Amino acid sequence: MLRAFVILVVLVAGGARAEPPQFGPYFSGQMLVAAPTVDDPNFAETVIYLADHDAEGAFGLIVNRPLGRGPAADFMVGLKMTPPDDVDPTIEIRLGLGGPVERDAGFVLHTNDYQTEGTAMIRGAVAVTASLKAVKDISRGKGPRRHLVILGYAGWGPGQLENEMRRGDWGIAPYDETIVFDAEDKTKWRRASDRIGIPM
Repeated sequence: MLRAFVILVVLVAGGARAEPPQFGPYFSGQMLVAAPTVDDPNFAETVIYLADHDAEGAFGLIVNRPLGRGPAADFMVGLKMTPPDDVDPTIEIRLGLGGPVERDAGFVLHTNDYQTEGTAMIRGAVAVTASLKAVKDISRGKGPRRHLVILGYAGWGPGQLENEMRRGDWGIAPYDETIVFDAEDKTKWRRASDRIGIPM
């Protein structure tokens, strides 16, 4: 996981590319909600924060597949990090599975009141950071107001997500901070499904 925090920089930076075909419409910053008919175990009853969606594809993080939670200091030791001297013993880290791609890649999905090295995909009230410094700051009580630490991501190539949406696999719901960040993972899919409609 230490190595994998560089992946977001690669995803965002990319490099010079030929102009891709246009698909659209695009829904960066909103919630992608699996339809009841989706039976793929990677995505059944998932809610995905769609961090980036354009003609080149889409990048999202599942927000309702918890892997565990525990004291920040223990979490950092598990990452082979030395907890800072001023780690707050009352702070817990919630770890979730963000998708089937690069499951050793780590991301922090968080409110945009915090930014540091590796922060990108800032969409309104939310940002994604791929930096272990964010984990250290969280452990010291100096991180974002709300956050999820996530392993792996969901990714689509050009036009792939649009095709799946036309097939009826996904609905779009407006971003909801409570649904994305609260700990009631078992009800997120139902709550997000109730909000499917015209994006805000």
